[in-house]
Amino acid sequence: MMTVQVRPITDDDVSRVAEFLQAHLPVQVSAESWRRSFGADWNVDSPNHGFMLVDDEALAGAYVAYYANRTINGRIEGFCNLGAWCVLPGYRFHSIRLLKALLAQPDYHFLDLSPSGNVIPLNQRLGFQFLDTTTALVPTIPWIWRSGTISADPATIERTLTGRDLTLYRDHAKADAARHVVLRAGDEWCYVVFRMDRRKRFPRVFASLLHVSSPELFHTMLRPLSGYLLLRHRALAILAELRVVQSQPTGSLILTSQRRKMYLSPTLASSDIDYFYSELVSVAW
Repeated sequence: MMTVQVRPITDDDVSRVAEFLQAHLPVQVSAESWRRSFGADWNVDSPNHGFMLVDDEALAGAYVAYYANRTINGRIEGFCNLGAWCVLPGYRFHSIRLLKALLAQPDYHFLDLSPSGNVIPLNQRLGFQFLDTTTALVPTIPWIWRSGTISADPATIERTLTGRDLTLYRDHAKADAARHVVLRAGDEWCYVVFRMDRRKRFPRVFASLLHVSSPELFHTMLRPLSGYLLLRHRALAILAELRVVQSQPTGSLILTSQRRKMYLSPTLASSDIDYFYSELVSVAW
């Protein structure tokens, strides 16, 4: 057991870590998709892609991480988004070493936006806090809209967005899980980012909202957006966290079971946290 080492995941390790995750995680994600997620170009000098367990050069576990620099309240802040955590059964005793290696890195705020059930109490003991993920379910219905437009055309999105939203779009335009649309009504526009998710026994038929730039216009155009998602993406429902859309959508139901999301930061508030530059936009599981 003394031969088990914790090492950073470097560019040279990406292929074998991707193949390891495909082989041992119970999610339908190809090795190529994992490789693409590691290669996201977010204009930051990442110190690593996470950490891995190595036993006499054999890979025994990995904890993936995604890094980004964000401007929060006028200051540049470093973020480390915790991603997939996979350790072979015979090495579970060493799992915590991977997490400690990640958290030991100075000057980062840490996000865990998809913690599994047994990880949640561990995160709590380490000081992580919960984000409010109260979620409304909006059934999608066919709808013909006569005013306003909805477009996923990249050229249209580029022409419409400005400032921070344009930067976010360009950084995530090729991310595997992120889907992008703009809603327009007159001179107003709303940039919406979502991912298609599975829930329990259902296939990938839920459109989970990750970003809504104008909640007011979003609520105004919710019905046509609902029809668009049904027809173009076969979404049977929209999952809208109230922290993303600001208020409960008309005709929605609040879910009794929420997917937990957590963060660890000495200075940031939950309102400073969003879902960009993370596993949620990078990996379509």
